Formats: sequence, C-alpha cells, structure tokens
Amino acid sequence: MAQLRLTLLAVSLLILSPAMGGGGTVQAQIVPAVISFGDSTIDVGNNNYLPGAVFKANYVPYGVNFGSHKPTGRFSDGKIVTDITAETLGFESYAPPYLSPQASGKNLLLGANFASAASSYYDDTAAMYDAITLTQQVKYYKEYQSKLAALVGRKNASAILSDALYIVSTGTGDFLQNYYHNASLSRRYDVNSYCDLLVGIFSSFTNELYKMGARRIGVTSMPPLGCLPASIRLYGNGGRGCVARLNGDAETFNKKLNTTVEALARKHSHLKIAIFDIFTPLRDLSESPASQGFKEARKTCCQTGTRKTRVYLCNPVTAGLCRKASDFVYFDGVHPSEAANLVIAESTMSAGISLVT
Repeated sequence: MAQLRLTLLAVSLLILSPAMGGGGTVQAQIVPAVISFGDSTIDVGNNNYLPGAVFKANYVPYGVNFGSHKPTGRFSDGKIVTDITAETLGFESYAPPYLSPQASGKNLLLGANFASAASSYYDDTAAMYDAITLTQQVKYYKEYQSKLAALVGRKNASAILSDALYIVSTGTGDFLQNYYHNASLSRRYDVNSYCDLLVGIFSSFTNELYKMGARRIGVTSMPPLGCLPASIRLYGNGGRGCVARLNGDAETFNKKLNTTVEALARKHSHLKIAIFDIFTPLRDLSESPASQGFKEARKTCCQTGTRKTRVYLCNPVTAGLCRKASDFVYFDGVHPSEAANLVIAESTMSAGISLVT
C-alpha cells in the first residue's frame, strides 16, 4: 500500500514539476541530482572501500531483497529510504557510493553519496569506528564539485548543485556508539548540552553547504533510540518495551533540531530546508506493528551477534534469516527492513514536497 501511494505521489510531482527539458518536454527527474551525507541509514557501500571500517554490510543476508539479491553495502534487506526517495523523484538509478570506481563519468550526474556507517555529527564518534567523518564528507563534496564542473562545465555544474536535493541522515551513533558507553563524554556533557553540541555541528555544516551552493536540504530527525532492538537488548533491563529514557534523549535532540532548522531558514532567505521526521513513524511501527501490517517489531529479521558491535548487525557467521522480511519492522538491531523504509518514506512525503516544489 505504501508503495502504491509513493508511486501516485511520483506521478503527481512529475505533472506539477515546472522543470522542462530540451524541446519543451517534461524532464523525468524532478531534481537534477540527489546528494547524501550521513551514516549507515543511507550508506550505499562506501564502507566497503574502507579497510578498517568496523561496520560493513558487505555480506549475506544484507541485500537479499535488493535488485541484484546480493549485498551492496546497504544496511537492510532491500531498498533504503534514499533509494525510495530517488525513485519517487523520477530517478531510474541511484548515485553510487562516492568511494567506488562507479562514481565517475556520467554517474556523477545522478548526484553523490558520501554516507558512511558509524559516521555522526561528532567527528570523534566516526573516528572511533574508522568511518568517514562529516568533515571529510564535506571535503569529498568539494572534490565532487570539481569533478562535476570538469564533466559539464562550471555553469552547468552550478545549476545542478543549486537545484539538487541534499539529504542529511546521521546522529544515532553519537548516542548508541559513543555517549551511552563513553564515561568521559557523559561526564563532560549532560544530555541537554550534548544535544546542543550536535545541533551546533549541524548548523555549521548547513551554513557551509549553503555557501557551497546547496539550496534544498532535508535532514532526518533522531529516530526513537529506545525502540531499536539493539537498544532494548542493551538498555532495556530485560523488558520488551521501548526504553523511555533513550526516546526522551531523542526527543530532546529533535526539539533542538527543530529550533535550529527554523533559525537557518530565517537566516538564509533562499534556502529550502525541512526535517524528515522519522521518529514518529518508526516509534509507531515499533509500538503497534500490526497497524501497518507487520508481525514483529522486537525481534530482528536476521540473527544478530551477541558481543560488542555485533549486537547491532546481522551475524556474519550464522547468517540466520527470517522467512519473510516484510513481516519485520527491523532487519537487524538498528536498521529497518525495506518494508518499514517504505512506510517511513511515505510519512516524510509532505516535507519532501516542500523542498522540491
């Protein structure tokens, strides 16, 4: 059902889109490119090219329901939210991971994906897991700008970059993979001041993107940290319900993010910026999976590991897998299934429309 509604949205947007191609024909794509920054929620395989990266999705059962039925580096059984977004916007293929050999030539016209599993707002978090820091992702973006200009000319590149959709999805690791088990960090910052630190980084990051030509930026909210299966397992004290304290931390961050986004919109009159609220739909799915046709929100589709970082991901040794991934809200300990990603993508439609129309 979610897929049908997204398809209808795509048709509606194509009809409404003012973009015109040569000869007066309507372009198939509503925006010229999609450019992504962030963590494992939108990593399409960059970590596969980082020898030291702790988190990778380059093994079965990841990708079992993707087009090739093989692992690509996406942390799900199939499509992630940015894949669904690109399809809704009229793209027939996705921007490849920026570190891959495929990120060259005409593929650069699709956009760029710099996301890296375990990356976060706070560079120290990413460094702990040998991920691409947000600072480095911006450096890669500058490099991408030069490559695009060499391909189509500086004027055309500038037009593509100003009309492109920019997606920022990160921050979960700042809590789950750093703050909650880093005694030094949690002594230095209480949750309120830590959230101030993170949204301050986001604000600076957005200001820099704006200076570099970005004009349409969508940022995801913090998910319901306490509802993720790995969080319940680690911090739930044996219970099966969402961990209220962790969800409260996510809500604290989200309130500050809302205020920051409003301030950025006031500061930059030519900037379209919106929050993709993933907290609400994922919390609702986690607490009432049957309402959207799911059967399970506490167990994961794949069998996860039992020690250290493996509690978050599918166990590469056992590779145990459920019979039907679409019955499960979560594919692994922190990442939704493709079916859940479809529901999340649908729930963020209104924010997306505000950016592209």
